[in-house]
Amino acid sequence: MGNEHDQATLCALRVGQCATIRAIGVPVGARGARGVEHVADDALLERRLLELGFFAGARVEVVATMWPDDDPLAVRIGGATFALRRHEAALVQVDVAARDTGPDA
Repeated sequence: MGNEHDQATLCALRVGQCATIRAIGVPVGARGARGVEHVADDALLERRLLELGFFAGARVEVVATMWPDDDPLAVRIGGATFALRRHEAALVQVDVAARDTGPDA
């Protein structure tokens, strides 16, 4: 039972899983492999996510996914629920507690 955490992105979480946001954005090493257009689009999306309350230290929970491809995700942050496409959720880097599988865990 320690304070072990797994690092992931929000799009990797399952329904009912909670995590704490570590950072918003494409990891530095991954930026070079993407085109300039993607970097500009990511910067706009990063800003939008921050404006919605997706900031380091905030607690998030995946509450639902849509059929058939689990896209978009319904994500609860604070008292609000947002729908995020998987490519948007991939910009949200999170720390998942090793045994944290829901809000009561």
